[in-house]
Amino acid sequence: MKAGVWAVCLFPLALLLYQFQQDNLGANPIDHVTRTLGDWTIRILLSSLAMTPLRILFGISWPLALRRLLGLFAFFYVCLHFSVWIVLDHFFDWPQMGADIVKRPYITAGVLALTLLTPLAATSTAGMVKRLGGANWRRLHRLVYVAAVLGVLHYLWLAKKGVNDPFLYAGVLVVLLGVRLLDWARRAAKKRWAGVTASEDLGLTRRRVLVLVSVLSIGLMGWMVWPVGGQAPRSGQPAPDIAGAPWINSPPLSLKDLKGRVVLVEFWTYG
Repeated sequence: MKAGVWAVCLFPLALLLYQFQQDNLGANPIDHVTRTLGDWTIRILLSSLAMTPLRILFGISWPLALRRLLGLFAFFYVCLHFSVWIVLDHFFDWPQMGADIVKRPYITAGVLALTLLTPLAATSTAGMVKRLGGANWRRLHRLVYVAAVLGVLHYLWLAKKGVNDPFLYAGVLVVLLGVRLLDWARRAAKKRWAGVTASEDLGLTRRRVLVLVSVLSIGLMGWMVWPVGGQAPRSGQPAPDIAGAPWINSPPLSLKDLKGRVVLVEFWTYG
């Protein structure tokens, strides 16, 4: 199974390399690469979060063995996504990147998600589990829920109207967290009805439920109330072709004709 995970997770990167070799990255190669890496980051991250709900719903435990590998691949892709933003989008313009992080909420959310995933990747080995202790390790790795919410918010704030993928990812995340939440509530109720005196376990369950509800509520409210102006000008869709008034001093051009060329655009307005 792990060989299959490796093959599936490396396929998007191999496809990007093939498209680069074939000069087939579209009219805006940087945007295409950035968007593809970001899409697969959230997909793989949600897949890692789906392993425990699969055990809860269907009683199968073998997917849990894939959870760490999927999490590491999600971190790998978010690092590539972030590297493209640093190197190709801004070419190491640190002051401009710092200003964007402060000014644009979708970038703020993305950087925070990367920051939270970093210690999780660094402590993913069996040796770190022993060093931290099982309880502390599990407590630290609950940050993945916050990182996932921030990742979905990053996409929601980035996308414009007409792009439905962020809402699909948000829905999947709500379902996955909801399954965990209901399972915790079920186990707490079972202990209570069975007459088991486990006040510490019940208290821990209540805290888990409170944290998950708080994370989901903050994410939902943040998406709903944040100004639309914080969104990026990119829509996540292929650029529309050139259209408008009749051409005056040249034959009609299209994005396909301009592919791979340096283009200087100058506009006039007249009435």
